[in-house]
Amino acid sequence: MLNVQNVTHGYGARCILDDASFRLRKGEHVGLVGENGEGKSTFLNIITGVLPPDEGTITWGKHVTVGYLDQRTSLTAGKTIRDVLRDAFAPMFQLEQEMLAMYEKMGDASEDEMNELLEEVGDLQNILDHSGFYSIDSRVEEYAGGLGLGEIGLDRDVAELSGGQRTKVLLTKLLLENPTILILDEPTNYLDENHIVWLTNFLQNYENAFLLVSHDEAFLNNVINVVYHVENGVLTRYKGDYNNFLAMYDLKKRQVEQAYEKQQKEIAQLEDFVARNKARAATANMARSRQKKLNKMEVIELAKEKPKPTFGFTYSRTPGKFIIEAKDLVLGYDEALTQPLSFVVERGQKIAIKGVNGLGKSTLLKTMLGIIPPFAGEVTVDDTVETGYFEQEHAASKNTALEEVWQEFPSMTNAAVRGALARCGLTTQHIESQVRVLSGGEHAKLRLCKLMLRGMNLLVLDEPTNHLDVYAKESLKQAVAEFKGTVILVSHEPEFYSDLVTDVWNLEDWTTKIV
Repeated sequence: MLNVQNVTHGYGARCILDDASFRLRKGEHVGLVGENGEGKSTFLNIITGVLPPDEGTITWGKHVTVGYLDQRTSLTAGKTIRDVLRDAFAPMFQLEQEMLAMYEKMGDASEDEMNELLEEVGDLQNILDHSGFYSIDSRVEEYAGGLGLGEIGLDRDVAELSGGQRTKVLLTKLLLENPTILILDEPTNYLDENHIVWLTNFLQNYENAFLLVSHDEAFLNNVINVVYHVENGVLTRYKGDYNNFLAMYDLKKRQVEQAYEKQQKEIAQLEDFVARNKARAATANMARSRQKKLNKMEVIELAKEKPKPTFGFTYSRTPGKFIIEAKDLVLGYDEALTQPLSFVVERGQKIAIKGVNGLGKSTLLKTMLGIIPPFAGEVTVDDTVETGYFEQEHAASKNTALEEVWQEFPSMTNAAVRGALARCGLTTQHIESQVRVLSGGEHAKLRLCKLMLRGMNLLVLDEPTNHLDVYAKESLKQAVAEFKGTVILVSHEPEFYSDLVTDVWNLEDWTTKIV
């Protein structure tokens, strides 16, 4: 269905894909995996025509329809969610219009024309019947409910939605379109646990092929049957689920390491023999023979270890006992999202906030921090609180990563800024690249770096694991666990926060909406 041959692509001196090849067969459920910045999103942009490759060819099968959800897709304002979802069936509505026009022609048709029109109408009717055209609205409701759009309201204008909500609308529309190849880039980033379960079930039963980029290991393991691993610009295919890939990758890595060690010993022995015997006439021929063997030898090279991030947050001063106090607090913008809430956040607490999307988790964080006003009631933050806040959505700038940090911390030296970014797993190429060309994971590491350079006693994280690879998640988890201050975090990954936190707040217990 898709054949990618010898694709090479880079940004300046930075090589992203190097002679990479890939095949997608009918019905395959493929996971594209790799660390942040290895080129997964770049690969998707190349195969979908968003980016031209520097070299190589991309060939699609005949009669293939492709549905692509990337991290930066946008929506046109002025439509409701329902309008956008019904657009998934635009070709069917077009067929219906053609059929109605034929009915109108029948009034003036001759007998031969009538027979011809009846035959065409019958064909169109048959297509519409078999494609489920007359159950479109119930399918829209079902898919929208499964991915949490029902709580937002299908009659909401898409211009009023957050970035996460817009992504959910696009994902729902894409699934309704039922393309022969579905391409999904981090689809679980804006979904809560219930909706991930629904999407998992949908993809397990998806009859067509899909290609999926995700750092959610549990989700990947449940839905894929082929893995393509991208590392150092090369794509390698593995059959089976994600766990099987991990086992096979580890085995392959150990085999290469063993072969490398064996070869290095042989090289050392040959070089030693040549050095000792090349000057002696009796053994010179043997030395030349060994040297020829050395020259012809294909030397095994171990892949360079990618820098692993080491996150850590700086505790400033000890605040008062009560960090944040809320009295009869109601969240909301134009309307109330919750019942009146009264709570206290105490020094040293680590709180996870969960609940289905659209209930106001990010709104709660921003209200607690005084970024937006309460709908009603009041919030008091202790005067000694120093906050570090990681927002869920953040626009990428044209600055380089180096300039981005320097603007906020002008007193730091060039070497100090580079060192801080390197600790977060960013290489020299990342540091000197514009932020807008960094991957989602690299951008998140940059933002975490800026947080690490601040002293704080309250750490607030809104979906910090979106886009982060496995190693970065592990390091962030350790950093949050070791932080001596108070932590409030929103996350849709219980495996990330469950053994970190002292308390879990479920917004579903407070909402005025029907969940």
